[in-house]
Order: sequence, then C-alpha cells, then structure tokens
Amino acid sequence: MGKDICIIHANCQGEPLLERLLLCPEFADRYDCTIVTNYVREPMPEALEKASLFLYQHLGDHWGDLASDAVLSRLPKGARAQCIPNMVFLGYWPLWDSAPGFDYRDKRLDQLLDMGLPDEETLTLFLRQPPRKHHDLDALLEETFRRETERESHTTVKYLDFIREHWRKRRLFNTVNHPGAELMALAAQGVLTQLGLESPSKEEMLALGEPFPEFEQPVHPLVAAHYGLEFAGPDTRYHVYGKDMTFATYAAHYIDCRKNGITDFIAYLRVRAANG
Repeated sequence: MGKDICIIHANCQGEPLLERLLLCPEFADRYDCTIVTNYVREPMPEALEKASLFLYQHLGDHWGDLASDAVLSRLPKGARAQCIPNMVFLGYWPLWDSAPGFDYRDKRLDQLLDMGLPDEETLTLFLRQPPRKHHDLDALLEETFRRETERESHTTVKYLDFIREHWRKRRLFNTVNHPGAELMALAAQGVLTQLGLESPSKEEMLALGEPFPEFEQPVHPLVAAHYGLEFAGPDTRYHVYGKDMTFATYAAHYIDCRKNGITDFIAYLRVRAANG
C-alpha cells in the first residue's frame, strides 16, 4: 500500500522543515512529500487532487491561482490542511531593502554610494556614522515585529515569543528570511504537535545542523550596539560563502561590487571567497 500524499507549499524554509519532519518515524512512514516552491510561482502538481495533507505558508489573494484560499478549495474532501510558519525578521538588518537589482541591499550604504564619494570615504562614513542619525531604528524594529505578528496570525504554530525572548542573546536568523536551527526545530515540532504526532526532541533536530549554513549576513556593529546584541561586534566574523569575514570587509565588497556595476552580489561574494 502506498503512502499518503503530502504537498508542502513554501519558500526556502520548506526544505529544512521537511528534513526535520522526517525525523518523526510516523510522519516519514505515512507521507510521500513534495515541495512546491511558492516564490517562483511553481504550479501545483496534479497530485494535489489526491493529497491527504497540505502544509502551506499563507499567500494572499493577489497570488491568484496560487493564493492559499484558491489552493485549499482544490483539496479533496477529507484532506487535512495546516498553515506553517513563514518567518521573516529584519531586527538584525533594519536597513535591509528588498528593491530588485542587487542582493542584500542596505538603504544607508546605497544612499552613500549614490553620493559618488571615493570608496574609502564611503566605507568610513558607513562604518562610523551611527545609523540612528539617519533612520529611526526603534521604529523600524517595532515595524518588523508588527509585520511578523500579522504573519504569525495565520498559523497555529507560534514562534514570535521565542524570537522576542532570544533575538538579542544569540543569532536566530542568517538572513531576513533564513531562520536558524532553533527556529526551524520549533516550527517542525509545532507542525508535528498539530498533526497529533510525537515530535523528536529539540536536540535531535539541532543535530541536523544549520539549515542555511552558506551565508551569515553580517550585522552592522553600530546596529548591534544600538539594539544590545550580545553576539555581534566589529570583530565578529561571519561565514560568507566559504570565507569568514568581518562586517567591514563585507561592506567593502558591497561597495566594490556596486561601483563596478555588478548586480549579482551573491556570485561576486562566491568568487571573492574562492579566490581568498
């Protein structure tokens, strides 16, 4: 007898979530899982019509046929659906910008680059001028928590209290939407509990390692000082595509990449890491 079909409609967090769900023997024995990547608008497979479990990150009506309500209406009678976390946190990077054309944008550094200053002066100003002189960091923090409260409201798996309690003590995210091992364990345990399945221990899940180990987005030391982060400072070294570097080195790479008209910052960082 074949396994039940489980469809997971999620972003990059779907794969590490599934990896942790499969640590539960009952889940692994029962479900044959397929991940459908939402942010690239991957179409739903025909298997959806036969799915017995649908795990999904909430998508609003502007997603059209891929909106959560639209997909839920296509599930067969008796199928179970559960909204799963979609964690995003700008607390470590309050000046992150999602504008297209460059990866991991920083609003303040982009402002300085637009002034056309020499590279060294741009870097010096960026590293030494407190970001709070130009941006209300406390208001930005309140806004990211407000947005995450709304995002969390769609799922019965709660994680925001954990972030509020621990985000200053240790790094919980590698990038704005790449949660670390602790949060992915919490999410998987919550999903299994909601399914009525016995969850592996947190230690078992943490043994899988970090879900997104390639890139630890560096944190501006003055942002860290403003928020009282206990794990980040000017000498902190971050893992950046195979090479450890300080925030200052990372910022210098950002400036060089932008000044040379290179739009693929990830590829640029990979090359720099490979070349030492």
